[in-house]
Amino acid sequence: MIKKVKKGDQVVVLIGKDKGKKGKVTQILSKKDQVVVGGINIVKKHIKAKGRDQPGGIIDLEKPLNVSRVAVFCSKCQKPTRVGWSIDKSGAKHRICRRCKSLLEKKGN
Repeated sequence: MIKKVKKGDQVVVLIGKDKGKKGKVTQILSKKDQVVVGGINIVKKHIKAKGRDQPGGIIDLEKPLNVSRVAVFCSKCQKPTRVGWSIDKSGAKHRICRRCKSLLEKKGN
């Protein structure tokens, strides 16, 4: 599968209880085609106590979303977009926004 969503990308949730929310991709589960987005799809989990060291309680967990439920957010046109590819003269391949044709690369690359 071609990776259109990468770790660190700003994404928008398209479907589900968190529809319309934005967040950064913190983890990619490529074998399951899922992504974990920071602050999105939070669920409560009840933990049983395991001795004195680990008390029981209720914790919040970020569960993965299917990659088809999110879209990459373009910072230039301020809209969710599909990802396209362009090859420059030197032969390097870059991800681009399908709406405004601007580069989607992160600042570190």
